[in-house]
Amino acid sequence: MNNPLARVAVVTGAGGGLGSAIAQELGADGFQVVLVDRDRAAAEAVAGSIGDKAVLQPCVLSADVTDAESVQALVNEITRRYGRLDALVNSAGVERVSALEQAPEADWDLTMDVNVKGPMLLCRAAVPLWRAQGSGSVVNISSRAWIGGSANSSYSASKAALVGLTKSMAVELGPLGVRANAVAPSFVRTPFNEQRSDVTDMAGMIERYEAFTPLRRLVDPVDVANAVTFLASERARNITGEVLHVCAGSQLPPIV
Repeated sequence: MNNPLARVAVVTGAGGGLGSAIAQELGADGFQVVLVDRDRAAAEAVAGSIGDKAVLQPCVLSADVTDAESVQALVNEITRRYGRLDALVNSAGVERVSALEQAPEADWDLTMDVNVKGPMLLCRAAVPLWRAQGSGSVVNISSRAWIGGSANSSYSASKAALVGLTKSMAVELGPLGVRANAVAPSFVRTPFNEQRSDVTDMAGMIERYEAFTPLRRLVDPVDVANAVTFLASERARNITGEVLHVCAGSQLPPIV
């Protein structure tokens, strides 16, 4: 049975390593969590694993965040079930690893569609809900790559664009009572990164990242999830248009 008093949070890419951690922490914080993934089976598995940790039983829905009709159908279903949307976490993302000179145009288009167009479509579809309830929160998952081009061109460009989009959302949606922020992690050990085609030595990569950070440690998915949960909550009610780096300090310029 739906709880009409519950805060509702939607997490896209919920079947992935970051998305699942975010969904778990939001659920533990009392949100009615809606796990959204194009791979419904992956989201169902996450729901089963976090169900006993959540205050309310998670809900699973499937959608293609790059398709406007699919996104609208998702928001319509959320409206039908809950009548509100308190937190939208855009965690769905892709990265196609290739040098600029060899980068296929299709990879560029896919990266921009998922990482930038998807959050735009979801926020656009949610505006009527937010206008009606007079509140809401958006948390976009960017990356430390947005400030330094430390990833390939399409991924770095998409995450920089997402930061720009976040700031525009904060300005445009603020009068509706809606906040918009971004969380920008550094390298996080998740299946998303472990399966990258350019990773041949995961242990060596982790060692290099740990040595690179001022705190000399790797970021865990729960670190990102904790930041997202804070920004999604009323504890951050006057924070908007910000980028919260969860990088163990690796977003800072190196000492020379």
